[in-house]
Amino acid sequence: MNRLSAEFIKESEAYYREAAKHTPAPEVERLSALDFCARYDEPAPWRVGPFVPAPDMTFQMKGQWRDPLDFGWRSGFVFNPSLIPDAGKLYMFYRAAPHKETMSSRIGLAVYENGKGWTDYGRNPVIFPEYEHEVVSTEDPKVYRAGGRYVLFYNGIWKTAEKNPSVAVDMCCAVSDDLLHWEKRGIVVPREISKLWVKAAVIPKDAEGNAVKLNGKYLMYISEGCGGVQYIGLSDDLLHWEFEPKTYLDVSAMGALYEVACAIPSETNDDLVLDFFYSDKRGQYAAGQALYSQKAPFTQKALAAGGCLSWGGLVRFGGRRIFAQGWDAKDGENIMYFYECLR
Repeated sequence: MNRLSAEFIKESEAYYREAAKHTPAPEVERLSALDFCARYDEPAPWRVGPFVPAPDMTFQMKGQWRDPLDFGWRSGFVFNPSLIPDAGKLYMFYRAAPHKETMSSRIGLAVYENGKGWTDYGRNPVIFPEYEHEVVSTEDPKVYRAGGRYVLFYNGIWKTAEKNPSVAVDMCCAVSDDLLHWEKRGIVVPREISKLWVKAAVIPKDAEGNAVKLNGKYLMYISEGCGGVQYIGLSDDLLHWEFEPKTYLDVSAMGALYEVACAIPSETNDDLVLDFFYSDKRGQYAAGQALYSQKAPFTQKALAAGGCLSWGGLVRFGGRRIFAQGWDAKDGENIMYFYECLR
């Protein structure tokens, strides 16, 4: 199938029509960033947080984007963003979907300037289905600065008859020199490793949005997929990766791991904190954090409940460490809420 052929567009439209009719399950409806942020009951001084709402930063889409595939795609819910401050502005890359947590997503960009507030980028979506490995959906951006350029990782979703369920997920990336124009570089994790399902391009990221090298290399944590085996990736430039299986996180004392959300290096000491999404012993969605040393980023030192579940990490803007998530909005509102880290 050729890129953006009539057949490709027809297939992508079919997935959109299916997603547009979808009703989020009750457990999905209950996802709440504010709820996860509030779970800081047990003492653990190394944890990042707690967090409180930052209502002055709230973002809402003012209208619908153009549809590059021209079949009338529309957004009803925005979530799972990634933030990066640059030249006094705050750039937010975010997932837009027909409904909460549905597929047939696109990735858009909004820019915040002091005194002006939010402006949705006029050429949205910046990432949308163009190739067979992303024909169903493009999801969950994670943006990093490195070497004077920017790298955006995202999930490309496609259908396959080779596995059950029949949805496959590739980790993909794109590069940019200005945060506005993006060149797709294709699939990052080879399919012989991913086993047709891979998520979480989690790379340690500082409060300015820079990918942080540990022990001389960029490090990627992969926590979902790969046949149930945890993997790590090592790179010199964020573009060329070598992957190896390595068990770095065990949350069995608390429940079952879903996915690592972000890796937060301390600004004041050697701590490295992984913020993760898991199912607790009651089977409820929960957030947790794990402690490591930046010198030994695979040796787990401690676990604690509570976290932010910020898939894009924390950044500093306007003197505050913040993250964003849309889960607390009502379906159909296209609203993104912001939260401030108190410690």
